Amino acid sequence: MLQAILFDLDGTLLSMDNDYFVKVYFGCLARKAAEWGYTDVEKLTGAIWKGVGAMVKNDGSRKNEESFWTSFSGQYGKDTYEDMPRFNAFYANEFHQAREVVHVTGLERRAVEAAKKKTEHVILATNPIFPPVAVRSRLSWIGLAPEDFEYVTDYTNSCHCKPNPDYYRDILARFSLDADRCLMIGNDAEEDMAAAGEAGISSFLVTDFMLNRKNLEITCPHGTYAEMVQFIENLGS
Repeated sequence: MLQAILFDLDGTLLSMDNDYFVKVYFGCLARKAAEWGYTDVEKLTGAIWKGVGAMVKNDGSRKNEESFWTSFSGQYGKDTYEDMPRFNAFYANEFHQAREVVHVTGLERRAVEAAKKKTEHVILATNPIFPPVAVRSRLSWIGLAPEDFEYVTDYTNSCHCKPNPDYYRDILARFSLDADRCLMIGNDAEEDMAAAGEAGISSFLVTDFMLNRKNLEITCPHGTYAEMVQFIENLGS
């Protein structure tokens, strides 16, 4: 029997085009951040991406949150730390404007509930580059919440990012899981299939909004969102 099923969020449980989401999200953030003095949109966007890059390169020596804010404050100065509550408030409020990009399938809760019937641990393995409030907001767009999962990765509790396989190894270690008894469900061939595979975890690739930037060979079970749900419901049959 499986010990754990891990779900990606963006492009998986959240059916959406990632590039469109980023465009809408950055637009909302730029408008709000201008009120706080971040009026140079290009500089703001660049600083955020550098912060994301710092998290992706995190060697595990510190939380992703620290990696991001060290990088971000390096662009704007240490006073930037005082704006952390403002950014969190944005994710709790204006960020919800980005929900327009999401295609609600009606199968989201069914997928999670089906997973709970098949395994002991159901984990939201979303790339931990956002604060907890942002994860909660995105889940609310499909009628879910962090409480629907045993564990949710975010930038406050994680020291690695996808596609680093150590991100998955951290989760395995946290719950003393056997990699070959876990399943990763995601839409990114590199971050969710290949990286999990390097950690010894099998995967199911959701194809509705699949990302395969490196044209990797798809070696795992794959299919549409509806087929993913059916796959979970048929596990062990």
